[in-house]
Amino acid sequence: MLHYSYSTPQPSPPMSPLIGPETPRTPASVPSPLPPASPRPAITLTAPPSSNKRRRRGAAGAARSSLRAIRAVRALFRSLPILAPACRFPGVIPCHGGGGTRGHGGHHHIGGASRTTGTLFGHRRARVTLAVQETPGSVPVLLLELAMQTGRFMQEMGAEHLRVALECEKKPPGAGRAGIGRTRLLDEPLWTAYVNGRKIGYAVRREPTEGDLTVLQLLRTVSAGAGVLPADVVGAGGAAPEGQEAGDLAYMRAHFDRVVGSRDSESFYMLNPDGNNGPELSIFFIRI
Repeated sequence: MLHYSYSTPQPSPPMSPLIGPETPRTPASVPSPLPPASPRPAITLTAPPSSNKRRRRGAAGAARSSLRAIRAVRALFRSLPILAPACRFPGVIPCHGGGGTRGHGGHHHIGGASRTTGTLFGHRRARVTLAVQETPGSVPVLLLELAMQTGRFMQEMGAEHLRVALECEKKPPGAGRAGIGRTRLLDEPLWTAYVNGRKIGYAVRREPTEGDLTVLQLLRTVSAGAGVLPADVVGAGGAAPEGQEAGDLAYMRAHFDRVVGSRDSESFYMLNPDGNNGPELSIFFIRI
């Protein structure tokens, strides 16, 4: 006769259907580190040459004042016998745009103007910034932020002519403090901006930030041209609108002729490296 024995099955421990038991072969996952951002270049921009000249002139001006008067009288008497032949000036070849002379390589340069470097840059949905430098490797003498998006301004540059007029109010003579003259034109803090006769808002002069100096440092070896700088190199620099990514930074750089009309008017005319085959940009500063 056969006998059968029965055993009660033991319940197994509950297991989660999503998380398996940890074993030595399957350690807990560790998040991978983010790729390092591109390092920013070291800022090596120097002071504008004009500031050094002003300091040197101020230090030696008092000692040379009497010598300048004596030399001026001597030069006057020496020039008397040759005044008549000296009045015959050679002719110049005017530009098609008027008021200039033709230089080497087909470039047009306005007589008596000083050469400067102008850079327009900014993130596409941020305000465009104008930086004026005496040399590409110097700190800007003027940094102006216009109330227009960079993408919109670059679209306006597609037109044949682009005129930017900046106006500020002339303060009465007694408005300033005693002993201090009128503010230099390019040192005015606030301007009313017009593009091709259309008011776009205001333009504000500001001090260069670390992001601005980084852009100018990256463009130090660029004499003229346009392009895009990657966002991981220049960073946002506080220029991106709130809630939006900065993205890449667009720039356009060219040489400008700076013409000083008076203490209340200055003009900057862009020099096109291709002659007259490209767009023309003129910027006017007027104190009225």
